[in-house]
Amino acid sequence: MNAPRPAEDLIRLAELHGVATSYSPAPDQTVTASAAAITRALTALGVDTATPEAARAALADRRRALDERLLPPTVVAWGDTLPAALEALPEGTRLRVETEQGETSEFVAQLPTGVHRLTATAPDGRTADVHLVVAPPRLPTPAGRSYGLLVQLYSLLSQRSWGMGDLGDLGELAAWAGRSLGAGFVQVNPLHAAVLGTPTDPSPYRPSSRRFPDPVHLRVEDVPEFAYAEDRDRVRGLLERAGRLRESVLDKGELIDRDAVWALKREALELLAEVPLGPGRRAAYCDFLAARGQSLEDHATWNALAEVHGSDWHNWPAELRDPRSPQTARARGELMDRVDFHCRLAWLTDTQLSAAQRTAREAGMPVGIVHDLAVGVHPGGADAWAQQEYFAAGMSVGAPPDAFNARGQDWGLPPWRPDRLADSGYAPFRELLRGLFRYAGALRLDHVMGLFRLWWVPLGQPPTEGTYVRYDAEAMLAVLVLEASRAGAVVIGEDLGTVEPGVRETLRERGVFGTSVLWFERDWAGDGTPLPPDGWRSDCLATATTHDLPPTASRLTGDHVELRDRLGLLTRPLSVERAEAAADTSEWLALLTRLGLLSGSGGIGTSEEEAEVQALHRYLLRTPARLVGLWLPDAVGDRRPQNLPGTWDQYPNWRLPIADAEGRPVTLEGLAASARLHALLEVVRGEIDGVP
Repeated sequence: MNAPRPAEDLIRLAELHGVATSYSPAPDQTVTASAAAITRALTALGVDTATPEAARAALADRRRALDERLLPPTVVAWGDTLPAALEALPEGTRLRVETEQGETSEFVAQLPTGVHRLTATAPDGRTADVHLVVAPPRLPTPAGRSYGLLVQLYSLLSQRSWGMGDLGDLGELAAWAGRSLGAGFVQVNPLHAAVLGTPTDPSPYRPSSRRFPDPVHLRVEDVPEFAYAEDRDRVRGLLERAGRLRESVLDKGELIDRDAVWALKREALELLAEVPLGPGRRAAYCDFLAARGQSLEDHATWNALAEVHGSDWHNWPAELRDPRSPQTARARGELMDRVDFHCRLAWLTDTQLSAAQRTAREAGMPVGIVHDLAVGVHPGGADAWAQQEYFAAGMSVGAPPDAFNARGQDWGLPPWRPDRLADSGYAPFRELLRGLFRYAGALRLDHVMGLFRLWWVPLGQPPTEGTYVRYDAEAMLAVLVLEASRAGAVVIGEDLGTVEPGVRETLRERGVFGTSVLWFERDWAGDGTPLPPDGWRSDCLATATTHDLPPTASRLTGDHVELRDRLGLLTRPLSVERAEAAADTSEWLALLTRLGLLSGSGGIGTSEEEAEVQALHRYLLRTPARLVGLWLPDAVGDRRPQNLPGTWDQYPNWRLPIADAEGRPVTLEGLAASARLHALLEVVRGEIDGVP
């Protein structure tokens, strides 16, 4: 049964608010959004559509407001190019600018980059006071090309880890990879703060906060106060328990237990919080408090309140659901010790993250640590509580039905309201990026298409009942380019899957890299065969696989099909899936053979599988891609995906250590000694240095 077609007034009202009334899952297919989906999206944007009369009145109000306004709430200038919005102003309009530095003057074309205030006064007396984002026309292209390692940090255990990989391990990996392997970067999973509580959601892509990192990643022994903890018996006891946690994963085959790791680290950090900070450390902490201000106070307050009332603020006492209420201020005062504790954890983690990036650059890496920005946050977490005015109530981000998922997807993440972002000059987005660029040499944006539009799914409804809501992509990109240029950082957009026409071109124009995964790079506009190396784009991070895909060895052997069959995830007969996977692999291996890449791989003692993995990476380095990523588990033959989309408790997503072909955990020290890893890296380095 088809959904009723929206009324004309509702369609026009939706268009004026950036709510899509249809979408195209394929070039030759158009699907009309239901009236209910459009109505719910408009309601989340504060538009009254309860009755046809209300919708008609809202349409009239919107048209009137657009007709009367001089300028949109945020105007973008790329370099010294005059914005189109200013060119369209009535002749004789006076413009004055107050820059970020507080200087006021008449508008001139060559303003410094930044987010300024612009006041326009038209001859008819109308005025506008708006935000003016002045950004460089594009991000510079990184000098030369480089390769790097991709790893989920929790999976990278060393003999010093407390049961999961930590920031000490990240620093060691970066130092080794930069100095000994010639790597240019290390990319990690999102290290955002997780929602408190047990069991913790292990997914790094559904955090409590994207503005602050998770202290579970701290290397406790690297905190300076660790050396001065007075209760040494207790310290020894903590280290012994940490050793048992580590052994349970590395020697006994148990899964990474994030909750157990955090419980132990929290106990240790509580002990270290009793150690007074020295004058220099105290000054650095005070600087951090001042720099992060209200955001840090909100984050720490949410954590302190969550310890008392639970990890979903929707279930707190009504007066505490408002971060600005007098009752919340009173509770903050009563919990000041806990608030300070969580502020200190944020500072310690920020410090170790900065140290990891510094280590990477000192090791010769031109980029350093590539951090990952999740597409959204948990609805019950710290950001959703502290920034309620910027989130669309009653909505979740997801994806529409397509050829790969007939039911669509609901990711359980509340979307930002585009109108509130624009009114604020994109202040939440700017603050988020500045915080991440404190310690990132590059930033990967998960689902970068979200800068342009997001699929909004009403809570309690299936994803099929959603619709797209558009964002001001020019403003979002301008803020991104501005903050990245200030930090001297590279930006990589994850643009896999269905991408709206024009998105990749716009990102390329502004110097934002894309993501290209080998198995998806085919001549889709032609015969569908694998692309030759010279058919790839240059402005991208090229990889053989990702955390959501099978490791390369698994794909080559077909193990990934058998795994999905064992878990009951196949929607077609096993024989069909096997045949299709084998044909896909065969086509790629045939291309490698024609290019002469397979015959030159391997050596004495090298298995056929290793030779094929080497050839695939040799192929990646024959493409013009400026950045080439090597999935670290691929270097030791790991067959287990870190995440298997479509599963929850059927598969241990986000809880597996790096392992070899037999499933035995491999430590950081083991990686450094791995003959298989060094053979692969010898191939990679030879290609990157121009030695086939």
